[in-house]
Amino acid sequence: MAEYGEWGRKGATLSDATAQKEFGVSRAFIVKGIESGKLEYREGSIWGNPYLRLLRSQLERYIAGQLGASRVATGKSQAELRKIKKEMADLTKRLVELQARKSELEAALKQ
Repeated sequence: MAEYGEWGRKGATLSDATAQKEFGVSRAFIVKGIESGKLEYREGSIWGNPYLRLLRSQLERYIAGQLGASRVATGKSQAELRKIKKEMADLTKRLVELQARKSELEAALKQ
C-alpha cells in the first residue's frame, strides 16, 4: 500500500498515458496490475477525458517484476534524455534571442 502522503508528493504520481510513453507499456498491462492488486490508482479527468493516476514507485516495482529491471532503467534514462534535450533547445532559443537583443543595443549605441 501507499505510504502516507505519497499521493500528494510532487513527482510521486503519473498518468497512465505518461506511463505508456515513459516505460513503453500498454494500458492493458496497467489495468492487469490494478486488477491483480499490485497497483493503486485514482481516477481523474481533464477536459472530460478520463485517465488513471498511478503511484510511480508501485508502477516501477510492477514493471521490474513483470518485464525486468532493465525496462525501468531504460524508461528512466529515456525520460531524462528527453528532458535534457528539451532544456537544451530552450536554452539555445534563449541564447539566439539574447544575441539578437545584444546586436540591437550595440547598433543603437553606435548611432
